[in-house]
Amino acid sequence: MKSITVFCGSSFGSEEIYKEQAYWVGKTLAKENIRLIYGGANVGLMGAVADGTIQNGGKAIGVLPHFLQSKEIAHTNLTELILVETMHERKTKMNELSDGVVVLPGGYGTLEEFFEMITWAQLGLHKKPIAILNIDGFYDDLMKMVQTMVDKGFLKQINQEMLLVSDNIDELLEKMKNYQAPTVGKWISKEEI
Repeated sequence: MKSITVFCGSSFGSEEIYKEQAYWVGKTLAKENIRLIYGGANVGLMGAVADGTIQNGGKAIGVLPHFLQSKEIAHTNLTELILVETMHERKTKMNELSDGVVVLPGGYGTLEEFFEMITWAQLGLHKKPIAILNIDGFYDDLMKMVQTMVDKGFLKQINQEMLLVSDNIDELLEKMKNYQAPTVGKWISKEEI
């Protein structure tokens, strides 16, 4: 894996551990010589993961829509900042540049990005690992909801198993490196889109 997209909050949240772990993720990516692809901002967990990468000799590429430049202030020390027009273009570009996705704590935007990427994987549009770093149990309730989707017949077990989860970034990266996507997509092929 040469590049990983990290989705996370543009705020720090209520617990110091979120910021500490975001920085540690960036530092770990730098140490592993894995390029960071992320939302391009210098605020919140987004800024912390970029700082962790940059301050430890890694490469960080930000993808930021023009209209967010004034709200999510662009990080000034990035290897590269790519400006796009729309949020969809942002996700598409981040997907094109990366070999997998790691999700850290965040709000609606983080969940929306995560669910779009895992849905694309479920549909067979890509075969990249999608992983959640479950810092301090932040995503425990989401994992329960995913289990409920399986239990109630809305999600297949094989699709639940596509989601990689750990509270340790080293373990999570190991799972991502060993990930094998399901051989059968859900309903459509990439050519049919």
